[in-house]
Amino acid sequence: MIRVLIVDDQPLVRSGVRMILEGEPDMEIVGEAVDGHDALACAAAVEVDVVVLDLRMPGMDGIETTRRLLARPDSSLRILILTTFDLDEYVYEAMKAGASGFVLKNVPPDRLVDAVRTVAHGDELLSPAITRRMIERFVRQPPPSEGRPAALKELTLRETDVLRLIARGLSNGEIAQDLVLGEATVKSHVNRILTKLQLRDRTQAAVLAYETGLVKAGDQSS
Repeated sequence: MIRVLIVDDQPLVRSGVRMILEGEPDMEIVGEAVDGHDALACAAAVEVDVVVLDLRMPGMDGIETTRRLLARPDSSLRILILTTFDLDEYVYEAMKAGASGFVLKNVPPDRLVDAVRTVAHGDELLSPAITRRMIERFVRQPPPSEGRPAALKELTLRETDVLRLIARGLSNGEIAQDLVLGEATVKSHVNRILTKLQLRDRTQAAVLAYETGLVKAGDQSS
């Protein structure tokens, strides 16, 4: 059973999301919250798997709420962002904070249901093309430097190669083909990258690769 917390300052949006999700046999609505502070209190009181979270709320917005929810040491929940725009600096900041994906508020009901299931199962709901386009649009890149950025010094050369390809939006299978490695080996490299850099997922890894200058906007090289 997927336990869902709905967070939005608009009652109509909350009731609409509840209506769509509560009829699914594998989902349970465990709470509703009107803002970030309310969301933190709800998440502390009940077990939550997925938080369906509005980005733009008065008081504590969705970005800060995401940071605080995921900062708890025992947190294993996933954040699904509700937004009005698909290319929004707020969405980029939410990705950077650790959100697992985003959906537009006008998506069909079945797409919202699929989105909740996707993030609940541990996957990111951001296509490589959208992720890369958004990062390239909003990232503030440092000046060019020689060699690997200092922030990535814990990585081996092979792990650095894998990180570059993650940032380009390649899947594990595509990375394996590009680097002539087994897919299981690539998966191990990805897990070590996330552990060493203390990141939650591939989206955060891609953001870091761009922000450190490891990958440049428009870069197509391996």
